[in-house]
Amino acid sequence: MDITLLDGSIGQEIVKRSGDRPTPLWSTSVMLEKPDVVGAVHADYFAAGATVATANTYTVPRDRLRRAGLEDHFEALLDTAMRQAEQARAAHGSGRIAAALGPLGASYRPDLLPPLAEVQKLFAEQVRLLQAKADLFILETVVSLDHARGALMGCRATDKPIWLAVSVMDEDGTRLRSGEPLQELADLVETFQPAAVLINCSRPEVVAAGLEIIKTFGKPFGAFANGFTRITEGFLQEAPTVEALQQRHDLGPVEYAAFAMGWVAQGATIVGGCCEVGPAHIAELAQQLRAAGHQIV
Repeated sequence: MDITLLDGSIGQEIVKRSGDRPTPLWSTSVMLEKPDVVGAVHADYFAAGATVATANTYTVPRDRLRRAGLEDHFEALLDTAMRQAEQARAAHGSGRIAAALGPLGASYRPDLLPPLAEVQKLFAEQVRLLQAKADLFILETVVSLDHARGALMGCRATDKPIWLAVSVMDEDGTRLRSGEPLQELADLVETFQPAAVLINCSRPEVVAAGLEIIKTFGKPFGAFANGFTRITEGFLQEAPTVEALQQRHDLGPVEYAAFAMGWVAQGATIVGGCCEVGPAHIAELAQQLRAAGHQIV
């Protein structure tokens, strides 16, 4: 079976390598001061076997930059993120670039979502600025039906593939983090026709239950899970940093690959990693996929 192998964590890998203390826009400010760190992360994922570089655009929505006093750098940051991914791909010789479109307001906070018209406008602006260099877009960590609807509306003007990646509850993979049933995404998938539907930034233990629902939507599907113990109350506060989250110590490359191979057994054709899943995890997953007879594309 042909499998698309995504990369893993981008933002946290950047922080680890930059040597700086995390801030609410920890992976964004690095692009102003040490952009080559970003390119090195992409290069390592390509070397590990990933065939998609996820550009470091997750935390670059205009509303987040405005709050941090960085709005004047909006277009320059998007350009830097895409250029670093392009350079890594050129050095590797192959691969696709996915522009990540992260949540507005903050991750895991459906209550902070602006009105639908504003959501559509902000996503549409990012898509317009990124589409020339992106091979595809990933709407990452979508946590509610309104979030999905507004983001998909904002992507209507592009002819590039749109992958919808949703985040589910820590203890219930059948529900979005808003509490809404995952099954209720079916109508939005039918209306907007994203090219793929994924689960991301969720505990790997709950992904399989969610995939059983998503696989009924009639689209290519898959997952890239995180390595956090859980999403803490501290991380749900205003402008949190990754220091509010705790890395698991029972989810090494072999353990993570076992989960991902289970998703492939369910029919997933797109797999990778999210927060706390690094190049070593992706390398192990690539090895296991090849050993099982899959073709990484």
